[in-house]
Amino acid sequence: MSEIDRWLSQYGDSHREISHPALYWLAVLMLVPATAGLLWSLPLPEAFVQISPVLNWGSMFLMVALVYYFIISFSLAIGMLPFIFAVTALGFWLTRSGLSVAGASIGLMIAAVAGLYVGRRGSGGVRAVRRDIQLMVIGPIWLLSKLYRRLGIRV
Repeated sequence: MSEIDRWLSQYGDSHREISHPALYWLAVLMLVPATAGLLWSLPLPEAFVQISPVLNWGSMFLMVALVYYFIISFSLAIGMLPFIFAVTALGFWLTRSGLSVAGASIGLMIAAVAGLYVGRRGSGGVRAVRRDIQLMVIGPIWLLSKLYRRLGIRV
């Protein structure tokens, strides 16, 4: 079994009993930008600032996630590019808008965790939500893999 098949199988097995699927999957997708935004707002070493205005902890998190996606599945990584670019664009927009990136990210994180909890009501509670947060990078590709399968695209 390949690594991607193992991850998708493990993730799918723990997500068979979702009580509110639309709310739950929206919350899964909100976890990545919330986490990237929180990381984005952390102070940077001067060396990062000198290298590139694009380089920060949030953009590095997204780059590492994308590299991992390419390692485990080329087709899913290609499919995740628009999502990663959208999260990056959101980070830049928040930075330039004068709004608090940390504040927006904390609000998004609270909404995401609440959505995970309500979406999983009756199937695992807080322990399941904690596991979802640990697997936040796998959740979006699991969703994409389901879409790929419906469209007949090989994962």
